[in-house]
Amino acid sequence: MAVDRVPVLKRCRSLGLDPIYLGIDKKSTRELKRANRKISEYGMQLREKQKAKFIYGVLEKPFRNYYAKAEKMEGQAGENLMILLERRLDNVVFRMGFGRTRRETRQIVGHRHILVNGKCVNIPSYLVKAGDVVEVMEKAKSSQRYKDVLEVTSGRMVPAWLDVDQENLRGTVKELPTREEIDVPVNEMLIVELYSK
Repeated sequence: MAVDRVPVLKRCRSLGLDPIYLGIDKKSTRELKRANRKISEYGMQLREKQKAKFIYGVLEKPFRNYYAKAEKMEGQAGENLMILLERRLDNVVFRMGFGRTRRETRQIVGHRHILVNGKCVNIPSYLVKAGDVVEVMEKAKSSQRYKDVLEVTSGRMVPAWLDVDQENLRGTVKELPTREEIDVPVNEMLIVELYSK
C-alpha cells in the first residue's frame, strides 16, 4: 500500500498551509526560500489539488476517482468533490474529536476501533451518509488513549452537520455538509479547471 511519508511541517510550508487543518499545533519557524517567485496559472491549480490531497490524506488515483464521481453528481463538481472528501470516515472521526490529528484518526479507523451503525468499519475512505451513527467500540472506550485524546480535542469546534456526545465517544451525522460548512482553505474551482484541461 502506498504511504505518504513526507514530513508534515515541511509539506505544509511548501503548500502555504496552516498545520492546524491537520490537527497539528506546531508551527514551522523556517522561511520558504522561493517566497517571491511568481507562480503560473497551472502551478496555482496544481497547488490547490495538492493541498486538498494532503489535508484529507488521499493519493492521486483515489482523488481522481473522487473527482470523476463528483462530476457525475448533481450540482457543481468542485463543491461535490469537497463534500465527498469531507464525508470520508477518517475525516468524520477527526471532526468529531475522537483523534488529535487526521493521520491518527486514519489509524484509529484502520485498527478497527470505529463502529458505523453498530458494525465495525476499518476503511478510512468509507463515505458516511445522513443519519449514520459513528462511535468508538466499547472495549476501546475505556483505554487511556481516548481519555488523552478527549483532553486535547475538547475545545475543538464540531461542525453543525455533526452531533457529538463526547462523554460516550459517539456521534451522529445529522445531514450531509454543504460547502459553506467546510472550513478547508482550498479553492476547488482551480481543481476543476485543472482536471477539465
